[in-house]
Amino acid sequence: MPQHHRAAHAYAKAVFDLAKERGQVGAVGQELDTVAAQIKAEPALHDFFARPWVTGAAKRATAVEIATRLGLSQLTRDLVGLAALQGRADQLAAIGDVYRDLVDRDLARVRVRVRTAVPLTDDERRMLAARLQRALGGNEVILEEAVDRSLLGGFIAESGSYVVDGSLEGQLDRMRQRLEKG
Repeated sequence: MPQHHRAAHAYAKAVFDLAKERGQVGAVGQELDTVAAQIKAEPALHDFFARPWVTGAAKRATAVEIATRLGLSQLTRDLVGLAALQGRADQLAAIGDVYRDLVDRDLARVRVRVRTAVPLTDDERRMLAARLQRALGGNEVILEEAVDRSLLGGFIAESGSYVVDGSLEGQLDRMRQRLEKG
């Protein structure tokens, strides 16, 4: 595991444990997304946190000020300040991603990325989620949808190493392989 990923995991695990203890799991997850998006949206801010000659104390003060202005909880402000102090403000998005994974695991949820040629209807979304839930061991399925105009039809669903290719291209490819095998 790369060093930066280990650090993001350590920060996320620590804040998850504290948030769970304090009953703030959902709020902290949203706040992490908010602060990471804020830093990403402002290149000058991102550059500031990346500068090695800026002291950790200055980075911490800036991070805490941003978190305060965003109205974040004390727990999230403390995490953001600590990450900045330790030179890890650039990893807030990764910390947020790991945190979300910890929350999902704790709540027996699975996120599935679904690419479709056209947006799914509510009925299609429900049917697909129900089928994926059965296939993925009964865990609640959260669909993360994206329209992919390069698909001719159908869908491709991915969760970790689990892939369901229900695209028209995939079906045609499987048919071609069966015909080639005789």
